[in-house]
Amino acid sequence: MKIIEISNKQGCRAKIAVDHGFNCFSFMVRTLSGANVEVLSAADDFEAGGHPASRSGIPLLFPYPNRIAGGRYTWCGQDYVLTPDQVPFDKSGNAIHGFCLDRPWRVLAQSESSVTGVFKTSVDAPERLALWPADAEIEVTYELRDACLLSVITIRNPSDQPVPWGFGTHAYFRLPLGHMSSADQCTIFAPVGRTWELHECLPSGKMQSPPRGADLSSSPAFGGLKLDDIYSDVAESNGAVVCRLTDPAAQLSVEQRCSAGFREIVAFTPPWATAVCLEPYTCVTNAINLQQQGIDAGLQVLPPGETWTGRIDIEVLTAD
Repeated sequence: MKIIEISNKQGCRAKIAVDHGFNCFSFMVRTLSGANVEVLSAADDFEAGGHPASRSGIPLLFPYPNRIAGGRYTWCGQDYVLTPDQVPFDKSGNAIHGFCLDRPWRVLAQSESSVTGVFKTSVDAPERLALWPADAEIEVTYELRDACLLSVITIRNPSDQPVPWGFGTHAYFRLPLGHMSSADQCTIFAPVGRTWELHECLPSGKMQSPPRGADLSSSPAFGGLKLDDIYSDVAESNGAVVCRLTDPAAQLSVEQRCSAGFREIVAFTPPWATAVCLEPYTCVTNAINLQQQGIDAGLQVLPPGETWTGRIDIEVLTAD
């Protein structure tokens, strides 16, 4: 597997698996006290290619984040059917997490502290091109700046047809942040309100209050949380969506800041790791079907030749 490591003068490092979805699976920060803090959770054998791309690091989800019900949808009068031998599927028979998280990307640029990769369906997964209404391209730049991992995401439509799309990340944040801390005492914050009502992980189209004890706007403790929920009513602060993990014993926090345009946050506690996922999405699960049922699901359509740019920063801070 091709691995690129970037670093900066502050002693921070990040590793990106180019051949495994351009997945940034390690982000190590050196704190002011000299301690090294690993922010991301990844399987021990991920670097060797022995673990699914969706279960470690920061999987990149495009052109649809999360699921498409049954792998089926209709667009402009044409029926599309995705199958498990073509794209990733979940155990319930739904296409999941897009076209690019399990495929090699191409490196466009690299420096000591940054790297840029690109994935274009027609070039990097041509066997999947017919599964979507038009060709699409995603470019991601990772850059280390102080104790922050910056990522800039650019979506392009290189075709002569409008392309529907959604994007999300699936970062696995490791807990606790300190070697002497307890994961259970760490707190989770996201500026969210209601959740989508789900049936077997698929939104019904209705909204509801968060599950008991799982109102992330009140910073619940990680201990006892079992999450697999899609939160909406996301509130911005100074033009950004700010989520935060805090380890009070270590006096450290991890802040994830997303640009405007990320309207859902999926929160997930994986049973295979002591970690939490706070996943910013531009649309909800199954958006390509829900939007055409008259439900505001956040599906975006990019005209030919147009681009969209977003940003997600992950920074380690001293907790107040």
